[in-house]
Amino acid sequence: MFKHKAQDGTRNLCGKKVSDLRKEILPKVSQRQLATLMQLKGIDMDKTAIRRIENGERYVTDIELKALSEIFDISLEFLIG
Repeated sequence: MFKHKAQDGTRNLCGKKVSDLRKEILPKVSQRQLATLMQLKGIDMDKTAIRRIENGERYVTDIELKALSEIFDISLEFLIG
C-alpha cells in the first residue's frame, strides 16, 4: 500500500522548520510550551505530538499548520516550502 511521505521519507514538510523556529525564538520555547500554545489555539496536542512532528513521524493537519504559523508569526508557505 502506498504511504504519503516527503522526498526525505518524513511524514511532513514542516517538522525541521518547527524545531528550528522553536529553538530560535527568544526566549526559547520547549516542546511542552509549544504544545500549551497550540492548546490555547484550540488544538489538542501534547509534547509527544510536537516531538513526533519535529522528527517527521507525524502528519500535520492544515488546522495545525495554521495555528503554528500564527504562533511563530510566519506564513504557511514558509512552513511547507
